[in-house]
Amino acid sequence: MDDGFAEYVAHRHLRLCRMAYLLTQDWGTAEDLVQTALSKAWLAWRRVEGNPDPYVYRIIVNTHASWWRRRWRGEVPTASIPETADPRDTAAEVDDQAALWNAIGTLSSRQRVVIVLHYFEGRTLTQVADIVGCSPGAVKSQLSRALTRLRVDPDMQTMNLERV
Repeated sequence: MDDGFAEYVAHRHLRLCRMAYLLTQDWGTAEDLVQTALSKAWLAWRRVEGNPDPYVYRIIVNTHASWWRRRWRGEVPTASIPETADPRDTAAEVDDQAALWNAIGTLSSRQRVVIVLHYFEGRTLTQVADIVGCSPGAVKSQLSRALTRLRVDPDMQTMNLERV
């Protein structure tokens, strides 16, 4: 009855959660986002033809956008990232990763989506455009604006991207 849905979820769940985490920067919210997206995908699964990834990614992106628009942004849980328990992490690596995530967190939702899909998920500009629902030119524009903002971010100026 599921027409391959259970197999798809078993095979892709971790990657979908990773992508959702990169969008939300919170594992709990990322898991909720993937669960919501997969429940929406399941309802339309029989209509999905070919590779279901673009369809599921688009649901994740659209659901995240609707959640982001509704979210109250007046409260910030913490000002700094807590120290990790892994003694192999050097302080510089942790600082650089925190600076990168803080900088990515300052981007608009749309800019963060195209950065995550293109650079962290390895999607082409055309694939990102299909997932987000815009033209490849709009994706290029959003990527350019996001990279410009990241280049001038004071935290990004001092970090070593090789360590991240």
